[in-house]
Amino acid sequence: MNNSDSNRSRPGYWVLQDAKARFSELVRRVHSEGPQHVTVHGRDEVVVVAAEEFRRLKGGRTGAALIDAIQASPYRDLELEAPRAPMPVRDADL
Repeated sequence: MNNSDSNRSRPGYWVLQDAKARFSELVRRVHSEGPQHVTVHGRDEVVVVAAEEFRRLKGGRTGAALIDAIQASPYRDLELEAPRAPMPVRDADL
């Protein structure tokens, strides 16, 4: 049995050709069964997830997680002073 045959018998796994040919069914299964894996040459290549799940995983681009992490840090009150180095200046012909 080759890899594509074994993927056909694994629930939630689709060989690329089958996923293309039966895309509507794949989308229905995403909603009823959860994420669906699409394989190429027997290897996972992509996972199809519902849009709501993707938005949840992606999170907002607010930076809130970074702000929360910095505020929770025991070093949040540490003062950092960036060293200032003189910048070289070149003459420019105008």
